[in-house]
Amino acid sequence: MPGVPAGPVTSRVSRGAAMAAVAPGPAEPPWQSPEQRRAADIIRLLSLYRPLLDAFVIDFFTEDLWSQLPPAWQPALAGATPEQLAGLLGGRGGPRAAWPLSLLAFGAAARALAFPRGCPGSAPRPPCQSSRLPPLLRRHIKPKKQHEIQRLGKLLQRLSRATGCEHVVDIGAGQGHLSRFLAFALGLRVTAVESDARLSRLAERFDQELLQELAKARALAHRGAPPCPLTPRAPQHIPGRLDPTAPWGQFLLPPDLPGAGPAARNPLGGPGGSEDGDRVLVTGLHACGDLGPALLCHFARSPAVAAVALVGCCYMKLSSGPEQQQHPGYPLSASVAALPGHQLSYRAREAACHALEEYQARLRGGSAHLRAHCYRAVLESLIRAAEPGKRHLGLQPGRKAHTLSFPQYAQLGLSLAGLDPEGVPVDSGAVGAMLEQQHKVVAFCTLGQLLAPAVETLILLDRLLYLREQGFHCALVPLFNPRFSPRNLVLVAARTPLDTALAGLAKDPEDGHSSEDEDEDVEEAESPREGQNHQ
Repeated sequence: MPGVPAGPVTSRVSRGAAMAAVAPGPAEPPWQSPEQRRAADIIRLLSLYRPLLDAFVIDFFTEDLWSQLPPAWQPALAGATPEQLAGLLGGRGGPRAAWPLSLLAFGAAARALAFPRGCPGSAPRPPCQSSRLPPLLRRHIKPKKQHEIQRLGKLLQRLSRATGCEHVVDIGAGQGHLSRFLAFALGLRVTAVESDARLSRLAERFDQELLQELAKARALAHRGAPPCPLTPRAPQHIPGRLDPTAPWGQFLLPPDLPGAGPAARNPLGGPGGSEDGDRVLVTGLHACGDLGPALLCHFARSPAVAAVALVGCCYMKLSSGPEQQQHPGYPLSASVAALPGHQLSYRAREAACHALEEYQARLRGGSAHLRAHCYRAVLESLIRAAEPGKRHLGLQPGRKAHTLSFPQYAQLGLSLAGLDPEGVPVDSGAVGAMLEQQHKVVAFCTLGQLLAPAVETLILLDRLLYLREQGFHCALVPLFNPRFSPRNLVLVAARTPLDTALAGLAKDPEDGHSSEDEDEDVEEAESPREGQNHQ
Protein backbone atom coordinates (compact mmCIF):
# COMPACT_ATOMS: atom_id res chain seq x y z
CA MET A 1 0.00 0.00 0.00
CA PRO A 2 1.59 3.34 -0.95
CA GLY A 3 1.93 5.96 1.75
CA VAL A 4 -1.12 8.08 2.47
CA PRO A 5 -0.35 11.58 1.19
CA ALA A 6 -0.38 14.47 3.61
CA GLY A 7 -0.94 17.12 1.00
CA PRO A 8 -2.95 20.29 1.56
CA VAL A 9 -6.62 19.83 2.29
CA THR A 10 -8.77 22.93 2.70
CA SER A 11 -12.46 23.27 3.44
CA ARG A 12 -15.14 25.88 3.07
CA VAL A 13 -18.27 25.29 5.10
CA SER A 14 -21.70 26.83 4.54
CA ARG A 15 -24.99 26.00 6.24
CA GLY A 16 -26.92 23.34 4.34
CA ALA A 17 -24.20 22.36 1.88
CA ALA A 18 -20.63 22.12 3.15
CA MET A 19 -18.10 21.75 0.38
CA ALA A 20 -14.39 20.97 0.53
CA ALA A 21 -11.68 21.59 -2.03
CA VAL A 22 -9.44 18.64 -1.33
CA ALA A 23 -7.10 18.77 -4.28
CA PRO A 24 -6.72 20.71 -7.49
CA GLY A 25 -9.09 19.36 -10.09
CA PRO A 26 -10.68 20.32 -13.37
CA ALA A 27 -12.82 23.43 -13.42
CA GLU A 28 -16.37 22.74 -12.26
CA PRO A 29 -19.02 23.19 -14.95
CA PRO A 30 -21.20 26.17 -14.05
CA TRP A 31 -24.37 24.06 -14.34
CA GLN A 32 -23.38 21.65 -11.54
CA SER A 33 -25.78 21.47 -8.62
CA PRO A 34 -24.49 21.65 -5.03
CA GLU A 35 -25.06 17.88 -4.74
CA GLN A 36 -22.99 17.22 -7.86
CA ARG A 37 -20.19 19.43 -6.57
CA ARG A 38 -20.25 17.70 -3.21
CA ALA A 39 -20.05 14.28 -4.88
CA ALA A 40 -17.07 15.43 -6.93
CA ASP A 41 -15.33 16.82 -3.83
CA ILE A 42 -15.91 13.61 -1.87
CA ILE A 43 -14.40 11.57 -4.69
CA ARG A 44 -11.35 13.83 -4.75
CA LEU A 45 -10.98 13.43 -0.98
CA LEU A 46 -11.34 9.64 -1.15
CA SER A 47 -8.88 9.46 -4.06
CA LEU A 48 -6.31 11.37 -2.02
CA TYR A 49 -6.68 9.05 0.99
CA ARG A 50 -7.78 5.85 -0.75
CA PRO A 51 -4.90 3.74 0.67
CA LEU A 52 -6.14 4.57 4.15
CA LEU A 53 -9.76 3.89 3.24
CA ASP A 54 -9.07 0.56 1.54
CA ALA A 55 -6.80 -0.81 4.28
CA PHE A 56 -8.03 -3.67 6.49
CA VAL A 57 -7.22 -3.03 10.16
CA ILE A 58 -6.53 -6.73 10.70
CA ASP A 59 -3.51 -6.23 8.40
CA PHE A 60 -2.07 -3.62 10.79
CA PHE A 61 0.94 -5.79 11.69
CA THR A 62 1.20 -8.07 8.67
CA GLU A 63 1.41 -5.09 6.28
CA ASP A 64 2.95 -2.57 8.71
CA LEU A 65 0.15 -0.08 8.13
CA TRP A 66 1.40 2.35 10.76
CA SER A 67 4.60 3.10 8.86
CA GLN A 68 2.55 4.00 5.80
CA LEU A 69 0.83 6.91 7.50
CA PRO A 70 2.25 10.40 6.81
CA PRO A 71 5.35 10.80 9.03
CA ALA A 72 4.01 14.05 10.48
CA TRP A 73 0.90 12.26 11.75
CA GLN A 74 2.58 9.32 13.47
CA PRO A 75 3.92 10.89 16.70
CA ALA A 76 0.76 12.93 17.29
CA LEU A 77 -1.50 9.91 16.83
CA ALA A 78 0.77 7.62 18.86
CA GLY A 79 0.65 10.01 21.81
CA ALA A 80 -3.08 10.75 21.64
CA THR A 81 -5.44 9.54 24.31
CA PRO A 82 -8.71 7.85 23.31
CA GLU A 83 -10.57 11.02 24.38
CA GLN A 84 -8.41 13.11 22.08
CA LEU A 85 -9.08 10.70 19.21
CA ALA A 86 -12.79 11.08 19.93
CA GLY A 87 -12.37 14.84 19.51
CA LEU A 88 -10.80 14.26 16.10
CA LEU A 89 -14.08 12.62 15.02
CA GLY A 90 -15.96 15.81 15.90
CA GLY A 91 -18.07 17.19 18.71
CA ARG A 92 -17.14 19.36 21.64
CA GLY A 93 -15.57 18.85 25.02
CA GLY A 94 -12.70 16.68 26.13
CA PRO A 95 -8.97 17.36 26.08
CA ARG A 96 -7.53 18.87 22.93
CA ALA A 97 -4.47 17.61 21.10
CA ALA A 98 -1.83 19.43 19.06
CA TRP A 99 -2.60 17.81 15.70
CA PRO A 100 -0.50 18.51 12.58
CA LEU A 101 -2.17 20.99 10.25
CA SER A 102 -2.47 18.39 7.48
CA LEU A 103 -4.29 16.02 9.86
CA LEU A 104 -6.59 18.82 11.04
CA ALA A 105 -7.37 19.68 7.42
CA PHE A 106 -8.06 16.03 6.61
CA GLY A 107 -10.50 15.77 9.51
CA ALA A 108 -12.18 19.08 8.69
CA ALA A 109 -12.71 18.10 5.05
CA ALA A 110 -14.10 14.67 5.92
CA ARG A 111 -16.54 16.11 8.45
CA ALA A 112 -17.61 19.00 6.19
CA LEU A 113 -18.42 16.73 3.26
CA ALA A 114 -20.49 14.21 5.22
CA PHE A 115 -24.24 14.75 5.52
CA PRO A 116 -25.36 16.08 8.92
CA ARG A 117 -26.61 13.10 10.90
CA GLY A 118 -28.73 14.99 13.42
CA CYS A 119 -28.17 15.37 17.14
CA PRO A 120 -27.55 12.07 18.96
CA GLY A 121 -29.04 13.41 22.18
CA SER A 122 -27.93 12.60 25.70
CA ALA A 123 -29.36 9.09 26.14
CA PRO A 124 -26.72 6.37 25.53
CA ARG A 125 -29.35 3.90 24.31
CA PRO A 126 -33.06 3.89 23.49
CA PRO A 127 -35.46 3.40 26.41
CA CYS A 128 -36.43 -0.18 27.16
CA GLN A 129 -39.94 0.49 25.87
CA SER A 130 -41.04 3.32 23.60
CA SER A 131 -43.63 5.52 25.29
CA ARG A 132 -44.83 6.56 21.83
CA LEU A 133 -45.79 3.06 20.72
CA PRO A 134 -49.01 1.47 22.00
CA PRO A 135 -48.13 -1.34 24.43
CA LEU A 136 -49.65 -4.05 22.21
CA LEU A 137 -47.32 -3.02 19.37
CA ARG A 138 -44.16 -3.28 21.48
CA ARG A 139 -44.26 -7.06 21.68
CA HIS A 140 -41.42 -8.95 19.96
CA ILE A 141 -39.72 -5.61 19.09
CA LYS A 142 -36.34 -4.46 20.40
CA PRO A 143 -36.06 -0.84 21.63
CA LYS A 144 -34.00 0.26 18.61
CA LYS A 145 -36.63 -1.06 16.21
CA GLN A 146 -39.42 0.55 18.24
CA HIS A 147 -37.69 3.91 17.82
CA GLU A 148 -37.26 3.39 14.07
CA ILE A 149 -40.77 2.21 13.21
CA GLN A 150 -42.37 5.02 15.22
CA ARG A 151 -40.32 7.68 13.43
CA LEU A 152 -40.57 6.19 9.93
CA GLY A 153 -44.26 5.47 10.45
CA LYS A 154 -44.94 9.11 11.22
CA LEU A 155 -43.05 10.18 8.10
CA LEU A 156 -45.09 7.77 5.97
CA GLN A 157 -48.27 9.11 7.56
CA ARG A 158 -47.21 12.60 6.46
CA LEU A 159 -46.49 11.34 2.95
CA SER A 160 -49.88 9.64 2.88
CA ARG A 161 -51.65 12.87 3.75
CA ALA A 162 -49.59 14.91 1.30
CA THR A 163 -50.10 12.53 -1.64
CA GLY A 164 -53.58 11.23 -0.84
CA CYS A 165 -52.27 7.63 -0.86
CA GLU A 166 -53.46 5.33 1.92
CA HIS A 167 -51.83 2.14 0.57
CA VAL A 168 -48.24 1.44 1.67
CA VAL A 169 -46.10 -1.37 0.22
CA ASP A 170 -43.41 -2.37 2.76
CA ILE A 171 -40.55 -4.12 0.96
CA GLY A 172 -38.34 -6.40 3.02
CA ALA A 173 -40.95 -6.36 5.78
CA GLY A 174 -39.35 -9.14 7.84
CA GLN A 175 -41.53 -9.99 10.84
CA GLY A 176 -43.91 -7.17 9.93
CA HIS A 177 -43.18 -4.75 12.79
CA LEU A 178 -43.32 -1.58 10.67
CA SER A 179 -46.29 -2.92 8.69
CA ARG A 180 -48.25 -3.62 11.89
CA PHE A 181 -47.63 -0.10 13.19
CA LEU A 182 -48.72 1.43 9.88
CA ALA A 183 -51.87 -0.70 9.73
CA PHE A 184 -53.03 -1.05 13.33
CA ALA A 185 -51.84 2.28 14.78
CA LEU A 186 -52.07 4.63 11.78
CA GLY A 187 -54.97 2.98 9.95
CA LEU A 188 -53.15 2.67 6.62
CA ARG A 189 -53.71 -0.15 4.16
CA VAL A 190 -50.46 -2.12 4.06
CA THR A 191 -48.99 -4.79 1.80
CA ALA A 192 -45.90 -6.40 3.36
CA VAL A 193 -43.49 -8.10 0.95
CA GLU A 194 -40.82 -10.42 2.36
CA SER A 195 -38.48 -12.81 0.53
CA ASP A 196 -38.30 -15.25 3.44
CA ALA A 197 -41.66 -17.07 3.50
CA ARG A 198 -40.98 -18.22 7.06
CA LEU A 199 -40.79 -14.61 8.24
CA SER A 200 -44.02 -13.84 6.39
CA ARG A 201 -45.76 -16.67 8.24
CA LEU A 202 -44.32 -15.44 11.54
CA ALA A 203 -45.57 -11.92 10.79
CA GLU A 204 -49.06 -13.29 10.11
CA ARG A 205 -48.95 -15.14 13.43
CA PHE A 206 -48.05 -11.92 15.25
CA ASP A 207 -50.92 -10.17 13.44
CA GLN A 208 -53.38 -12.83 14.64
CA GLU A 209 -52.11 -12.53 18.21
CA LEU A 210 -52.66 -8.78 18.05
CA LEU A 211 -56.16 -9.18 16.59
CA GLN A 212 -57.05 -11.52 19.45
CA GLU A 213 -55.80 -8.98 21.99
CA LEU A 214 -57.81 -6.25 20.28
CA ALA A 215 -60.94 -8.39 20.49
CA LYS A 216 -60.38 -8.77 24.23
CA ALA A 217 -59.79 -5.02 24.56
CA ARG A 218 -63.05 -4.24 22.74
CA ALA A 219 -64.93 -6.60 25.01
CA LEU A 220 -63.47 -4.85 28.06
CA ALA A 221 -64.32 -1.45 26.56
CA HIS A 222 -67.98 -2.48 26.45
CA ARG A 223 -67.74 -3.02 30.19
CA GLY A 224 -66.39 0.47 30.81
CA ALA A 225 -62.61 0.01 30.27
CA PRO A 226 -60.73 2.69 28.26
CA PRO A 227 -60.99 2.03 24.50
CA CYS A 228 -57.96 0.67 22.66
CA PRO A 229 -56.49 3.21 20.19
CA LEU A 230 -55.63 0.55 17.59
CA THR A 231 -57.61 -0.30 14.45
CA PRO A 232 -58.27 -4.02 13.75
CA ARG A 233 -56.85 -3.80 10.23
CA ALA A 234 -54.04 -6.27 9.62
CA PRO A 235 -51.46 -5.97 6.81
CA GLN A 236 -51.57 -8.27 3.80
CA HIS A 237 -48.41 -10.38 3.75
CA ILE A 238 -46.92 -11.48 0.43
CA PRO A 239 -43.91 -13.83 0.24
CA GLY A 240 -41.79 -12.84 -2.73
CA ARG A 241 -38.50 -11.33 -3.84
CA LEU A 242 -38.08 -8.06 -5.64
CA ASP A 243 -36.76 -8.60 -9.16
CA PRO A 244 -34.21 -5.79 -9.66
CA THR A 245 -34.05 -6.24 -13.44
CA ALA A 246 -37.73 -6.62 -14.29
CA PRO A 247 -39.77 -3.85 -15.90
CA TRP A 248 -42.01 -2.04 -13.48
CA GLY A 249 -45.06 -4.12 -14.32
CA GLN A 250 -43.25 -7.29 -13.19
CA PHE A 251 -42.37 -6.80 -9.57
CA LEU A 252 -41.93 -10.05 -7.69
CA LEU A 253 -40.09 -13.33 -7.97
CA PRO A 254 -40.96 -16.45 -5.95
CA PRO A 255 -39.75 -16.35 -2.33
CA ASP A 256 -36.45 -17.79 -1.14
CA LEU A 257 -37.90 -21.09 0.06
CA PRO A 258 -38.02 -24.41 -1.80
CA GLY A 259 -41.54 -25.44 -2.64
CA ALA A 260 -42.99 -22.04 -1.76
CA GLY A 261 -44.80 -21.77 -5.09
CA PRO A 262 -45.08 -18.79 -7.41
CA ALA A 263 -44.97 -15.21 -6.21
CA ALA A 264 -48.22 -13.50 -5.35
CA ARG A 265 -49.74 -10.88 -7.60
CA ASN A 266 -47.66 -7.75 -8.04
CA PRO A 267 -48.88 -5.18 -5.48
CA LEU A 268 -47.85 -2.43 -7.90
CA GLY A 269 -49.92 -3.99 -10.68
CA GLY A 270 -49.26 -3.98 -14.40
CA PRO A 271 -49.64 -1.24 -16.98
CA GLY A 272 -52.95 -0.15 -15.49
CA GLY A 273 -51.51 0.61 -12.06
CA SER A 274 -51.80 -1.27 -8.78
CA GLU A 275 -54.09 -4.23 -8.35
CA ASP A 276 -57.23 -2.14 -7.83
CA GLY A 277 -56.20 1.03 -9.61
CA ASP A 278 -54.97 3.07 -6.61
CA ARG A 279 -51.60 4.67 -6.11
CA VAL A 280 -49.19 3.45 -3.44
CA LEU A 281 -46.35 4.54 -1.23
CA VAL A 282 -43.30 2.25 -1.14
CA THR A 283 -40.96 1.96 1.82
CA GLY A 284 -37.96 -0.10 2.88
CA LEU A 285 -36.56 0.07 6.41
CA HIS A 286 -32.87 -0.82 6.22
CA ALA A 287 -33.18 -2.35 2.77
CA CYS A 288 -30.06 -4.49 2.40
CA GLY A 289 -27.55 -4.09 -0.44
CA ASP A 290 -29.09 -3.91 -3.91
CA LEU A 291 -32.64 -3.98 -2.56
CA GLY A 292 -32.48 -0.23 -1.91
CA PRO A 293 -31.42 0.76 -5.45
CA ALA A 294 -33.94 -1.73 -6.87
CA LEU A 295 -36.71 0.03 -4.94
CA LEU A 296 -35.66 3.37 -6.38
CA CYS A 297 -35.54 1.98 -9.92
CA HIS A 298 -39.05 0.53 -9.55
CA PHE A 299 -40.29 3.85 -8.19
CA ALA A 300 -38.83 5.62 -11.22
CA ARG A 301 -40.50 3.14 -13.60
CA SER A 302 -43.85 2.80 -11.82
CA PRO A 303 -46.45 5.55 -12.29
CA ALA A 304 -48.53 3.80 -9.61
CA VAL A 305 -45.93 4.68 -6.94
CA ALA A 306 -46.56 8.19 -5.65
CA ALA A 307 -43.60 8.35 -3.25
CA VAL A 308 -40.85 6.29 -1.67
CA ALA A 309 -39.11 6.43 1.73
CA LEU A 310 -35.94 4.35 1.88
CA VAL A 311 -33.41 3.62 4.60
CA GLY A 312 -30.45 1.66 3.21
CA CYS A 313 -27.90 -0.59 4.90
CA CYS A 314 -25.21 -3.21 4.13
CA TYR A 315 -23.55 -1.08 1.46
CA MET A 316 -20.78 -3.66 1.06
CA LYS A 317 -23.38 -5.95 -0.56
CA LEU A 318 -24.03 -3.45 -3.35
CA SER A 319 -23.13 -4.71 -6.79
CA SER A 320 -20.49 -2.47 -8.29
CA GLY A 321 -18.45 -2.17 -11.46
CA PRO A 322 -19.32 -4.49 -14.38
CA GLU A 323 -21.98 -6.27 -12.28
CA GLN A 324 -24.13 -3.17 -12.08
CA GLN A 325 -24.91 -3.32 -15.79
CA GLN A 326 -27.31 -6.16 -14.93
CA HIS A 327 -28.22 -5.34 -11.34
CA PRO A 328 -28.74 -1.89 -9.83
CA GLY A 329 -26.22 -1.02 -7.16
CA TYR A 330 -23.57 1.69 -7.24
CA PRO A 331 -23.34 3.98 -9.10
CA LEU A 332 -26.96 4.58 -10.06
CA SER A 333 -26.71 8.15 -11.32
CA ALA A 334 -25.15 9.31 -14.55
CA SER A 335 -23.64 12.21 -12.59
CA VAL A 336 -21.54 10.03 -10.29
CA ALA A 337 -20.78 7.41 -12.94
CA ALA A 338 -19.18 10.15 -15.07
CA LEU A 339 -16.76 11.26 -12.32
CA PRO A 340 -13.26 9.76 -12.54
CA GLY A 341 -12.36 7.75 -9.44
CA HIS A 342 -15.95 7.19 -8.32
CA GLN A 343 -15.39 3.46 -7.76
CA LEU A 344 -15.68 2.19 -4.18
CA SER A 345 -13.94 -0.96 -3.01
CA TYR A 346 -15.65 -3.59 -0.87
CA ARG A 347 -13.67 -2.30 2.12
CA ALA A 348 -14.79 1.28 1.50
CA ARG A 349 -18.44 0.25 1.25
CA GLU A 350 -18.07 -1.83 4.39
CA ALA A 351 -16.61 1.18 6.21
CA ALA A 352 -19.71 3.18 5.27
CA CYS A 353 -21.72 0.85 7.54
CA HIS A 354 -19.77 1.77 10.68
CA ALA A 355 -21.47 3.24 13.75
CA LEU A 356 -19.51 6.47 14.17
CA GLU A 357 -21.34 7.73 17.26
CA GLU A 358 -20.95 4.38 19.03
CA TYR A 359 -17.23 4.26 18.26
CA GLN A 360 -16.81 7.84 19.46
CA ALA A 361 -18.60 6.97 22.71
CA ARG A 362 -16.26 4.01 23.20
CA LEU A 363 -13.27 6.29 22.75
CA ARG A 364 -14.62 8.81 25.25
CA GLY A 365 -15.32 6.06 27.77
CA GLY A 366 -12.12 4.08 27.19
CA SER A 367 -14.22 1.00 26.44
CA ALA A 368 -12.68 -2.44 26.64
CA HIS A 369 -14.23 -3.07 23.21
CA LEU A 370 -11.35 -1.08 21.71
CA ARG A 371 -8.87 -3.86 22.39
CA ALA A 372 -10.73 -6.17 19.99
CA HIS A 373 -9.16 -4.41 16.98
CA CYS A 374 -5.66 -5.08 18.26
CA TYR A 375 -6.51 -8.64 19.27
CA ARG A 376 -7.74 -9.44 15.77
CA ALA A 377 -4.73 -7.83 14.10
CA VAL A 378 -2.31 -9.86 16.28
CA LEU A 379 -4.30 -13.02 15.60
CA GLU A 380 -4.07 -12.35 11.85
CA SER A 381 -0.28 -12.15 12.11
CA LEU A 382 -0.17 -15.46 13.99
CA ILE A 383 -2.41 -17.18 11.45
CA ARG A 384 -0.41 -15.88 8.49
CA ALA A 385 2.87 -16.94 10.14
CA ALA A 386 1.53 -20.45 10.73
CA GLU A 387 -0.17 -20.85 7.35
CA PRO A 388 0.39 -18.01 4.84
CA GLY A 389 -2.46 -19.13 2.62
CA LYS A 390 -5.02 -18.35 5.30
CA ARG A 391 -5.87 -14.69 5.03
CA HIS A 392 -8.82 -12.54 6.12
CA LEU A 393 -10.81 -15.46 7.49
CA GLY A 394 -14.26 -14.56 8.76
CA LEU A 395 -13.60 -15.55 12.37
CA GLN A 396 -16.18 -14.89 15.08
CA PRO A 397 -14.61 -15.57 18.50
CA GLY A 398 -17.77 -14.27 20.20
CA ARG A 399 -19.42 -11.02 21.21
CA LYS A 400 -17.59 -11.01 24.57
CA ALA A 401 -14.18 -11.55 23.01
CA HIS A 402 -12.92 -8.21 24.31
CA THR A 403 -13.35 -9.46 27.88
CA LEU A 404 -10.87 -12.32 27.36
CA SER A 405 -7.14 -12.31 27.87
CA PHE A 406 -5.26 -12.49 24.59
CA PRO A 407 -4.15 -16.13 25.08
CA GLN A 408 -7.81 -17.09 25.62
CA TYR A 409 -8.87 -15.08 22.57
CA ALA A 410 -6.06 -16.58 20.45
CA GLN A 411 -6.98 -20.14 21.39
CA LEU A 412 -10.55 -19.55 20.23
CA GLY A 413 -9.47 -17.79 17.04
CA LEU A 414 -6.81 -20.32 16.07
CA SER A 415 -9.26 -23.18 16.53
CA LEU A 416 -11.79 -21.41 14.31
CA ALA A 417 -9.03 -20.97 11.72
CA GLY A 418 -8.39 -24.72 11.71
CA LEU A 419 -5.03 -24.42 13.45
CA ASP A 420 -3.75 -26.19 16.56
CA PRO A 421 -3.41 -23.57 19.34
CA GLU A 422 -0.75 -25.71 21.00
CA GLY A 423 1.52 -25.26 18.00
CA VAL A 424 1.34 -21.44 17.91
CA PRO A 425 3.16 -19.32 20.53
CA VAL A 426 0.56 -16.87 21.85
CA ASP A 427 2.53 -15.44 24.76
CA SER A 428 5.88 -14.74 23.09
CA GLY A 429 7.75 -11.48 23.35
CA ALA A 430 6.78 -10.61 19.77
CA VAL A 431 3.11 -11.02 20.62
CA GLY A 432 3.55 -8.86 23.71
CA ALA A 433 5.21 -6.15 21.64
CA MET A 434 2.27 -6.11 19.23
CA LEU A 435 -0.27 -5.96 22.06
CA GLU A 436 1.54 -2.91 23.46
CA GLN A 437 0.68 -1.08 20.23
CA GLN A 438 -3.04 -1.18 20.87
CA HIS A 439 -3.15 2.63 21.03
CA LYS A 440 -1.75 2.81 17.48
CA VAL A 441 -4.29 0.31 16.18
CA VAL A 442 -7.09 2.34 17.75
CA ALA A 443 -5.71 5.55 16.21
CA PHE A 444 -5.57 3.91 12.77
CA CYS A 445 -9.18 2.75 13.17
CA THR A 446 -10.18 6.29 14.08
CA LEU A 447 -8.82 7.63 10.78
CA GLY A 448 -10.97 5.13 8.90
CA GLN A 449 -13.98 6.15 10.97
CA LEU A 450 -13.39 9.75 9.90
CA LEU A 451 -13.81 8.83 6.24
CA ALA A 452 -16.76 6.44 6.70
CA PRO A 453 -19.54 9.09 6.79
CA ALA A 454 -18.17 10.68 3.61
CA VAL A 455 -18.40 7.31 1.83
CA GLU A 456 -22.00 6.83 2.97
CA THR A 457 -22.74 10.38 1.84
CA LEU A 458 -21.39 9.60 -1.63
CA ILE A 459 -23.56 6.47 -1.90
CA LEU A 460 -26.66 8.38 -0.79
CA LEU A 461 -25.81 11.33 -3.04
CA ASP A 462 -25.63 8.91 -5.96
CA ARG A 463 -29.16 7.72 -5.19
CA LEU A 464 -30.47 11.24 -4.74
CA LEU A 465 -28.88 12.40 -8.00
CA TYR A 466 -30.36 9.41 -9.83
CA LEU A 467 -33.82 10.47 -8.70
CA ARG A 468 -33.09 14.10 -9.51
CA GLU A 469 -32.05 13.09 -13.04
CA GLN A 470 -35.46 11.43 -13.45
CA GLY A 471 -37.16 14.71 -12.49
CA PHE A 472 -38.41 13.70 -9.02
CA HIS A 473 -38.59 15.76 -5.85
CA CYS A 474 -36.27 14.27 -3.25
CA ALA A 475 -34.63 14.93 0.10
CA LEU A 476 -32.41 13.21 2.67
CA VAL A 477 -33.67 13.46 6.24
CA PRO A 478 -31.77 12.44 9.43
CA LEU A 479 -34.82 10.74 10.91
CA PHE A 480 -33.46 8.42 13.60
CA ASN A 481 -31.20 9.10 16.55
CA PRO A 482 -27.75 8.14 15.15
CA ARG A 483 -26.66 6.80 18.51
CA PHE A 484 -29.50 4.27 18.42
CA SER A 485 -29.60 3.67 14.66
CA PRO A 486 -26.36 4.37 12.73
CA ARG A 487 -28.10 4.15 9.32
CA ASN A 488 -30.40 7.03 10.18
CA LEU A 489 -30.68 8.96 6.89
CA VAL A 490 -33.97 8.45 5.05
CA LEU A 491 -34.15 9.14 1.32
CA VAL A 492 -37.60 10.51 0.48
CA ALA A 493 -38.76 10.99 -3.12
CA ALA A 494 -42.09 11.90 -4.66
CA ARG A 495 -43.66 12.98 -7.93
CA THR A 496 -44.95 16.16 -6.26
CA PRO A 497 -43.18 18.68 -3.96
CA LEU A 498 -42.23 17.41 -0.51
CA ASP A 499 -42.49 20.67 1.40
CA THR A 500 -45.84 19.83 3.00
CA ALA A 501 -44.81 16.33 4.05
CA LEU A 502 -41.48 17.42 5.56
CA ALA A 503 -42.50 20.75 7.11
CA GLY A 504 -42.05 20.64 10.87
CA LEU A 505 -40.94 17.00 10.84
CA ALA A 506 -38.20 17.73 13.38
CA LYS A 507 -40.81 18.97 15.85
CA ASP A 508 -42.32 15.52 16.14
CA PRO A 509 -41.10 14.28 19.56
CA GLU A 510 -39.07 11.11 19.72
CA ASP A 511 -37.80 8.74 22.37
CA GLY A 512 -34.41 9.18 23.96
CA HIS A 513 -34.27 12.97 23.65
CA SER A 514 -34.62 15.54 26.35
CA SER A 515 -36.48 18.74 25.56
CA GLU A 516 -33.14 20.49 25.09
CA ASP A 517 -32.05 17.81 22.63
CA GLU A 518 -35.31 18.21 20.69
CA ASP A 519 -34.71 21.95 20.38
CA GLU A 520 -31.28 21.24 18.90
CA ASP A 521 -32.78 18.74 16.47
CA VAL A 522 -35.34 21.30 15.30
CA GLU A 523 -32.62 23.82 14.59
CA GLU A 524 -30.61 21.24 12.65
CA ALA A 525 -33.41 19.73 10.60
CA GLU A 526 -35.28 22.94 9.84
CA SER A 527 -32.37 24.10 7.68
CA PRO A 528 -32.72 23.16 3.98
CA ARG A 529 -32.49 19.41 3.59
CA GLU A 530 -30.00 17.89 1.22
CA GLY A 531 -31.39 17.64 -2.29
CA GLN A 532 -34.83 19.03 -1.49
CA ASN A 533 -36.38 20.83 -4.44
CA HIS A 534 -37.73 24.22 -3.46
CA GLN A 535 -40.56 25.69 -5.45
